[in-house]
Formats: sequence, C-alpha cells, structure tokens
Amino acid sequence: MSRFIDRVVLHVSAGKGGNGCSSVHREKFKPLGGPDGGNGGQGGGVIFVVDSNVHTLLDFHFSSHAKAGNGTQGMGGNREGANGEDLILKVPDGTVVLDKKGDVLADMIGEGTRFDAAPGGRGGLGNAALASKARRAPGFALLGEEGIERELVLELKSVADVGLVGFPSAGKSSLVSVLSAAKPKIADYPFTTLVPNLGVVSSGDTTFTVADVPGLIPGASQGRGLGLDFLRHLERCAVLAHVVDCATLDPGRDPISDVDALEAELAAYKPALSGDASLGDLADRPRIVVLNKADIPEGAELAEMVTAEFESRGWPVFTISAVTRAGLKPLTFALAKLVEDYRTAHPAPEPRRQVLRPVARNDDSFKVVKDPDIPDGFIVRGTRPERWVRQTQFTNDEAVGYLADRLARLGVEDALIKAGAQPGASVTIGEVSFDWEPQTPAGVEITMTGRGTDARLDQVERIGASERKHARQVRRGLDTEQE
Repeated sequence: MSRFIDRVVLHVSAGKGGNGCSSVHREKFKPLGGPDGGNGGQGGGVIFVVDSNVHTLLDFHFSSHAKAGNGTQGMGGNREGANGEDLILKVPDGTVVLDKKGDVLADMIGEGTRFDAAPGGRGGLGNAALASKARRAPGFALLGEEGIERELVLELKSVADVGLVGFPSAGKSSLVSVLSAAKPKIADYPFTTLVPNLGVVSSGDTTFTVADVPGLIPGASQGRGLGLDFLRHLERCAVLAHVVDCATLDPGRDPISDVDALEAELAAYKPALSGDASLGDLADRPRIVVLNKADIPEGAELAEMVTAEFESRGWPVFTISAVTRAGLKPLTFALAKLVEDYRTAHPAPEPRRQVLRPVARNDDSFKVVKDPDIPDGFIVRGTRPERWVRQTQFTNDEAVGYLADRLARLGVEDALIKAGAQPGASVTIGEVSFDWEPQTPAGVEITMTGRGTDARLDQVERIGASERKHARQVRRGLDTEQE
C-alpha cells in the first residue's frame, strides 16, 4: 500500500574535495625536475530536480540522509583528481525547500527546475600550483575542503487544478472516486481521510486534477484538527469547490453556516509563499458550490432552499449525488471551463531560472574579537582565514609557514597587535587554536631549507631529512658511525 508523504526532514552532505598532491618530477639524468603535484578533485554537490514522474516524498521518508561523492586526491605528473559525482534527488512538482529555521530556500515549480542544496568542497591545490619565486619546489600541498552539510525540510504543496474543501464526511472522497479513477478510503465517520487524495478528471478535451483536502473544521487555520497540515495543498489550486453535506444529522449545522465557517478559515490562512510562488490569498480564488447527497429527500429539499443564497454571492451552484452520480456531468463541464479559463490566463510555468546569492568566497574582510572562554585569548573570524586553516596540513612545517605568510599578507598579525594580543596568547581561527608568537618573521623573504621544513619554526622534535637519511644508512650497514 502506497503512502502519501508530504513533509520530510532531510540531512544532505556534499562531497569533500580531494587533497592536493605534493610531488617532484623525476626521471633519468633529471632527479629534480620541479614540482608536478596535481590538484584535488572538487566534491560532488546535492541537487534537487523536479520530476513529473515523482508524486510524493516517500523515498526521503525512508532514507533521510543523502551524501554526494568525494573528490579524489591529485597525483604526480600534474594529474588532477577526479571530481566527486553530484547527487541528483528527484522531487515532485510543487516541492518547497526550507532550512531548519523555516525560511524558504526554494519553491520548485515546473519540470526540470533545479536547486543546488549543498555545493561540494573545493579540491586542494597541488604543489605545482603553489610554486612561486619564493617557493620553487614546495614540499606541501593544500587539503581539500569539507562539503557543506545541511538539515533541510521538504514540504509538498500539491499542484492540483481543483481543490475540494468541506467538513469531514461531506462526501469529498466519494466525489473524487466518481469523477476519476482514484480509489480513496470511504467510511461513515469523520476524519476517514487522513491524507490528500488526487484524481485525474477528463471532460471533453480538457484534463485536470482534483485534490480532496481533509480535516478542515473551524479553527483549522490555527492548527485545529488536520487543517493546518493540509491547507497548504490548496495554495496552488486554481479553483476551490465547497462540497456541502445537505443531509447532515448534526442539529447545529446547515449548508450556509458550513460554507461561512470554512470561508473564514480560508481567509485566515496566510500562504507561506507569495507572488508567483502561489496564486495569491485563498480568499481570492474562484468558487463553486457542490451540494451533495441530493439522493436523500431531506437533502434535496435543503439544497433547493439554499441554492438562491449561494447564487446571490456570485458562485455557481450544482446539486449532485456522489452515490447515484446524478448531476456529475454538468459539474464536470463547469469545473473544466473554470480550469481552462485559468490556464488561458496563466500559461504553464517554465523551469525556473536558478537565482544564487552566494557569499563572496574571496572576501578579504575579517575581524578579531576577544575569546569569551579563554582569558587574554582572541578569535579571528573571516571567510579566507578560516578556509586557509582548513586547507593546512599542520604536520608539515612548510605548510604552516605558508599559512603564516598568507595571514600576514591579509593583515591578521597587525590586527592582533592592534587588539592587544601578547606573545603566547591563544588565537583561534576556525577549529584550530595556537599560541601566537609575533617574533616569528611571517611575510619576510623565505630562507630556503629542506622540503617540508621552515627555518622560522622551531620544531626540534621532528626528525629532519638528513637525520632520516643517516638512520637509513646505519640500518643498512653503510655507516657504522653512531650518534
């Protein structure tokens, strides 16, 4: 049995960018041919695409985590890593994407509409791309960036031409079943229908969809009953049809009061979207009144009594019986005419052009603030400093020196001095904290040392290349001198 799922929480993760490669070209008679490490591949992104063959969010209900492919590491010989594969997620027409705060990120209408939910991480630069006059053969490469992770809410607003509204047990599901081939659950108790039922109706050359929206009672716009969960399915309906129970046994109800109560709820409900994302306020939609259960004598008499009142409001009125199917043909033609008039005035939406409002990735701005958790500590916040820290391999002295030079050129060190930072103060950038040593001459001309080392950094605990070579010779018995 299929399930109608119209709201899900989805955790999306873009792919990580591949690390850059640190490599030196070597061949016969040319042992040091220069750096040739390639860049890492870009991480894959998570992309939503509207597909007309998808009708619910059921797949995301059972699989609430989605992750794109990672980029691969760069290689020697100037070979770049492969880009991670994008993850394409197909969603129904009418899906709205919100963040966890409830802000609308995308309203997806029209076949093929795309939304980049989470861009992949940047690939790290290889040492060939980092070579400069100061560093002719860098002994390090940059790390790839992590992909963006987000928690999103997907809501489906049914794209139906006609929305059937009415009190529980008014006969909405029965009407859908006789107008179309849909087979909704029908019973003689309130709230039998717990999810919207959609049916396709053909009338002459016109084909349109009808949605039965359940659970509308007084107070629905404030969350009473099931109305608040399903009122959003009316936002895209071009025509609203009041299905009225003319044979109700409730002494406190009558067709006119039922319609007035639901009209008050429709007027009170404010769509989350505006402009061309929806069709305006529900109170402004064309109306049609369907007086149901005319097969019962009392129902037929009551329908005849209230018809003039509804017609005085300018609404077409049709008296029908969903059981005997009396009066269905005129109703179907009238609905088709209203739908055709709407389609003539509003052509089918084309796939929307995606509008991106990204934050500048090369923004030079940053700020230095006091660390609230560490006495005399400081926090550096900024797009570029935080990204540079994420790209740095802190086990490599040369990479750390390169980071220090970049931060100095950006003005971070001068800003720390102006902020009153003292030698040894804790400085946090991103997720990394370190003790600030202003005497380290960052940004000055670099004294060339061995690959992977930096003479400005006192890392005596690390074994240098010459020491590793000597130890290897000792192990092989080529050097008997012991240190």
